[in-house]
Amino acid sequence: MRSYLLRRLPSALLVLFAASFVIFTILRLVPGDPATSLAGPDASPATVAAIRDRLGLDAPLLSQYAHWIGSLLTGDLGPSYAIGGEVSDLIGDGLGATAELTVAALLFVIVLGTAFGILGATSRSGWIRSAIRVTTTAALAVPPFVSGVLLVVLFAVVLGVLPPGGRVAFLTAPDLAAQYLLLPALCLALPSAAVLGRYLKDGIERALAEDYIRTATAAGVAPRRLLWRHALPNALPPVVTLLGMQTGHLLGGAVLVEAIFAWPGLGQLAEQGLQRRDYPVVQDLLLLLVAVFVVVQLLTDLVYAWLDPRIRWE
Repeated sequence: MRSYLLRRLPSALLVLFAASFVIFTILRLVPGDPATSLAGPDASPATVAAIRDRLGLDAPLLSQYAHWIGSLLTGDLGPSYAIGGEVSDLIGDGLGATAELTVAALLFVIVLGTAFGILGATSRSGWIRSAIRVTTTAALAVPPFVSGVLLVVLFAVVLGVLPPGGRVAFLTAPDLAAQYLLLPALCLALPSAAVLGRYLKDGIERALAEDYIRTATAAGVAPRRLLWRHALPNALPPVVTLLGMQTGHLLGGAVLVEAIFAWPGLGQLAEQGLQRRDYPVVQDLLLLLVAVFVVVQLLTDLVYAWLDPRIRWE
């Protein structure tokens, strides 16, 4: 397993390096000038030039890129241009909220996806299968900004059982924090849970159609034992890979869901940074998301290799 990890590390580092260069370049192509935004509409050219010089924006792009990478390697993210404060403090303040939302959504994905997959593949009731098919189709077809509004209208306005938005820290009031977390986590998890459920359903059905399952069934082995000891473990390796990919989608979708439910995470920080052309904040946030995605994929590959030793041998 260790040698397999060492073989995967160079490609992960290469992806991070390429992503950093692409992020840096694309942000510089976005229309707008941070120096002009900071100086205001009535500022003189001399004032704008002075701000550009102070921020280092008049240096060559390669020099700016090298300075940014060097600062990242030393752990000094520098100050924010427009929002104010240190970039590390801004990211640290929102990282906990986004991680909390993403982890809760991931738990929903695992629980709901597993339930959809197992019931869809093993239930003998036609209406249960139809209900699961309709639910997963709706979860995939309805975008989060629509499902989020529908959840707020149903649970916060009509029923009045959950708050429509905001956040409470778990250490302050765990029961109240769970109420604030439930709707955004569910909204974020529904599409990924539908994808995972359909993928798991197909995998279990293929496993149950294998010859050895038919032989075991004819020999009188209990269906529950066949499902949990044979069919489900054989269907898990590709599902683990899919779950890793969906984790990256959850991180990307958290930006939109945070805006819907006024969740004070990295999504709101990214929105502020983009609106104000705050390069240090946006580029550090984007690279952080790429790094998390790369780490998740690396861990996913390790779990896959643990479940299927043939991957390690190859």
